[in-house]
Order: sequence, then C-alpha cells, then structure tokens
Amino acid sequence: MIVEETVPPALDGQRVDRVVSLLSGVSRSAADGLIEGGHVVVDGDSSPSKKAKLRAGQVIVIDLSAVPGPARPEPDPSVVFTVVYADDDVIVIDKPAGLVVHPAVGNETGTLVNGLLARYPEIVGVGEPDRPGIVHRLDAGTSGLLVVARSLVAHAVLSRRLASHDVERVYTALVWGHLSAQQGLIDAPIGRHPKDPLRMGVVVNGKPARTHFAVERTFAAPDTSLLTCTLETGRTHQIRVHLAAIDHPVVGDTIYGGNRPGIAIGRPFLHAARLAFEHPVTSEPMSFTSELAADLVAVTPT
Repeated sequence: MIVEETVPPALDGQRVDRVVSLLSGVSRSAADGLIEGGHVVVDGDSSPSKKAKLRAGQVIVIDLSAVPGPARPEPDPSVVFTVVYADDDVIVIDKPAGLVVHPAVGNETGTLVNGLLARYPEIVGVGEPDRPGIVHRLDAGTSGLLVVARSLVAHAVLSRRLASHDVERVYTALVWGHLSAQQGLIDAPIGRHPKDPLRMGVVVNGKPARTHFAVERTFAAPDTSLLTCTLETGRTHQIRVHLAAIDHPVVGDTIYGGNRPGIAIGRPFLHAARLAFEHPVTSEPMSFTSELAADLVAVTPT
C-alpha cells in the first residue's frame, strides 16, 4: 500500500519520523524502520533523515508494504455485543457505543473482532488478518447495526456492494440548531483536516462523499433537530464531518464542535438505525432496524 500526502500546515516543522507515524498510523519505531529502509520519499528524496523537519506543501510518499503484518487478534469471549441475525455467510451486529470495531494502534484488544473470533472462530481467514470479517465500520462512539462477512464469498460480494453504494445505511442523529431545509444532500469531499492530521474535514482534494438528510423533529429547549441521515458513500466520520460543515454538528461530538452546554451525553448522538442489502449468496433482500440506544433516548429533548 502506498500513501502519498501533501504535508498539511498542521505538520509544518515536524520531523519526518513523526509525520510518517501520523499519516500512516504506524508506530514511531515502525516509521523509523520505513525511513531507514528507503521506503519513505520526500519531494523525490528517497533517503531523508528521520530528524529532518518538513514544511507544509512538501509531498511525502510512504510504502507501507514494508511494514511487518499485524499480529492476528486473539478471541475474547468477554466482549459484549448483540447478534441480530447470523447464517453461514453473514452476521448482523447491533454494536453498543464505546466498542471499537477492530484492533488498531491504541486499541489492540477488547474489540468487536476479538469478540467475534470467540463466537465465530471460522472467520479467522475471511478478509484482512487484523480485521477478519469486517467489511465496514462504525466509529467507537456510534451504536447500531453493521454487517460482518462470515465467508470469503460474502466478504468479496459485500465489499464490492459497499464500494458501489448498493448497501443501505441509515442513521439517526441529533444536531445543534434548526436546518433551513427539511431535507437535502451534502455533497462535499472529505479528507484529512489541513490543520489537524488526527481529524477529517471537508477539503478540496478529498474523496467524494455524499450524505442525504431529512429532518424528523425539531426541539426548542435546547435548539436541536433530530435527523435521518442516509450514506451514499462511507468516508471516515462522514456524517459527523458533513453536519459540522453546515454548522449543525452532532450533539455530543467533542471532535467536530458538538460538545455544547444543554445536553450531557458523553458520546456523539449517532445511531445506525437501519441496514439493508441483498444477501451475498442467495440475493434475498434483507433489512434490519435497531431501536435508538437507551442512552440516546434518555437525552432526547421533548
């Protein structure tokens, strides 16, 4: 895998090894190994010093194929989640808020994948070794529905259908303020935020991203709106970034401006409420719904 990025202003003056680590998600020691092995190129220079300080606008290319493969996650029967449907090819999960979907830096254990391996050990060879069965994700703070592939055929078909936008994913979100239109489409590319490499944002050179929204209810105390959001694409933090971009951030979203007085929640008010797709083997239409999580019901204005 090749990562090519233009150094954003937020990383101006940072060392090469730190920038490699931040942009690729690898550890600092792994970043050092990539640099020393000639797998990092800065403005055409294939042997930059790891201590060299980069400037905004420089182009850095990182060859991640040289990073040793991640350790396979271990089964963990203590991970709690609800299975709403399972057959030989697919598993549909109702994920609780706070549960990370798959292992990553900082969350190597206790993820949904660890729990899935305990219940369904046969998925170990389905998909990527560090995230077996996973074809799409929910943020850790988002509750609700996601589908997991239990067979290689299902993984291939579901991945392709997600890429071609043939899986229906509908979310419920509570946002700050009252929208000027009762329904609409937010069509704005999403990429790494130019001022904060750990966040996403609407950027000119980002990947295409489209979110449909419809206002279900409005509230006056405090001024908020309950929305139904349907994903046409599936970028990282897409709904949260798009709603923040139109000045209606998701209530409780501390990263994208939704942490305001009036509603104390502890996570973004975002719930994956509906999931629909054709079965990857039988082509049978399948649809699932999930009631709003109890912690979200408790803070919904009346």
